Amino acid sequence: MNIDRFVMAFAGLVVLVGTALGYAVHPYWLAVPAFVGLNLLQAAFTGFCPLARILKAVGLRPGSAF
Repeated sequence: MNIDRFVMAFAGLVVLVGTALGYAVHPYWLAVPAFVGLNLLQAAFTGFCPLARILKAVGLRPGSAF
């Protein structure tokens, strides 16, 4: 698995979990998927993704986006 696929899978998982928690526990949990969405949006324009940098430092091979 390369960095691009891991970032997308992790973002999708966090969005799903945050949405489920917002529905089941408390609406404040909806801030989690909102944060992930904002981070994805800024990464699309700037090319900077904190998770991608961490994964690169750990040794995961880069993909075409990061």
